Amino acid sequence: MVFSFPTSSLAQTIQSTDWNGDWVGEGTLFKIGVSVENNVMKVVQIESLGFVWTSQDGEVDGNIVRVNVEYAGVKGIIQAELINPITAVAFAATCMPDFMVVCALAKNRQAVFKKVE
Repeated sequence: MVFSFPTSSLAQTIQSTDWNGDWVGEGTLFKIGVSVENNVMKVVQIESLGFVWTSQDGEVDGNIVRVNVEYAGVKGIIQAELINPITAVAFAATCMPDFMVVCALAKNRQAVFKKVE
């Protein structure tokens, strides 16, 4: 299930630099480092739990970012929305080829990330 959050007033109060920092997947040890400069996001793996994946730089647009990723033979776009300065919700906006198990498991799923201090 994918939720839609009101973004018009929120996008005005969130800065692209609010993305900067380390983020952990809620209920997991999966952790990434995020840095944004000139609305370009770079993501680095801190704790990938053994998953081997790559990502390209993403473009931040208000409280939304889209990042191209590759994992387990699939390519996709992860879209994340900053709900507040310490919470983001991410989901697979695209996943190809869609018949791959990874894509089937990701379909209509989302992950909540929390910023760690």
